[in-house]
Amino acid sequence: MAKPFLSVLIDTYNHERFIEQAILSVLAQDVAEAEREIIVVDDGSSDRTPEIVRRFEPRVRLIRKTNGGQGSAFNAGIPACSGVAIVFLDGDDWWAPGKLRTMGEVIATDAAVGLIGHGIVESFENGVERTVAPEKAERFRLGSLEAARAFRLRKTYLGTSRMALRASVAREILPVPEALVIEADEYLFTMAAAMSDVVILREALCHYRLHSGSLYLAASSKDALKRKRVVHEALALALRRELTARNVPQDAVECVTEIVQLEGNQIRLKLDGGAPWETVRTENKIYKILHPDAPQRHRIFRALTMVPAFVLPPRWFYRARGWAASHRWYGEFRRKFLPMPW
Repeated sequence: MAKPFLSVLIDTYNHERFIEQAILSVLAQDVAEAEREIIVVDDGSSDRTPEIVRRFEPRVRLIRKTNGGQGSAFNAGIPACSGVAIVFLDGDDWWAPGKLRTMGEVIATDAAVGLIGHGIVESFENGVERTVAPEKAERFRLGSLEAARAFRLRKTYLGTSRMALRASVAREILPVPEALVIEADEYLFTMAAAMSDVVILREALCHYRLHSGSLYLAASSKDALKRKRVVHEALALALRRELTARNVPQDAVECVTEIVQLEGNQIRLKLDGGAPWETVRTENKIYKILHPDAPQRHRIFRALTMVPAFVLPPRWFYRARGWAASHRWYGEFRRKFLPMPW
């Protein structure tokens, strides 16, 4: 029997509310069944997720494993894929029509491309949707400081449900460090960008679901923040080691890992506190990296909101900022008058 050209790899954990929609969005793609396979890695769900997935057999292959996080799910799923390309999907997201065909066309027509990303539609629990997409298609490779600066501003378009990897590149990256119980996708796409060309498409080809049960977004509890901090430390360490081993220029390595380390430091300040100047320095560095071309009025508003950071202990500052962000009036004000620059 001929091997499929595309392997769809869905990683899932306790997604009984969402997994059916994820699978149906793949089955609805305009790609012949013989040209694709669907593999679901269930990372030890304790709900009805595996039961729901089994309803789709034999069109879908289920791999069950003990809970170990996203890194271990990728290590279990990638070797099971037989396609030329692996197209990833989180069990709580879903794809737009045409996604799979578009990924396949890029892989089939350009052998230098090892990683593809694209725009997204952010889908909130209240039904609101927001499209986040680049102004133009882009292509680069993580081989210089300039490319590293471009890369760290494009990570929004390279997360799990946006990411397609040439299978040969994915297998060369393995194993993913299993300490990356979340954000293992960032390890994959960063290493892939150092090993092959990256193409980012303008089209918004997936719906990224923002919900309270997300392992990545659910960071309000101390335990969740501690886990995220440990993951950031492990990710920065692994990327620094492996990118250096791939002969990526050291200034590019530092550029890529700087934002990971800063985000980890931000979590440290939220959890353990510190001096106010640490908050100011960390927040200013993150802002300058993520929004280098922010308009003047946004910079002024940002400066005003940072005034309390000069005097408040970090934990107090972050609690106050979280309190403001949780109120609808603040979000409406930001969207109307000071939309976040992308």
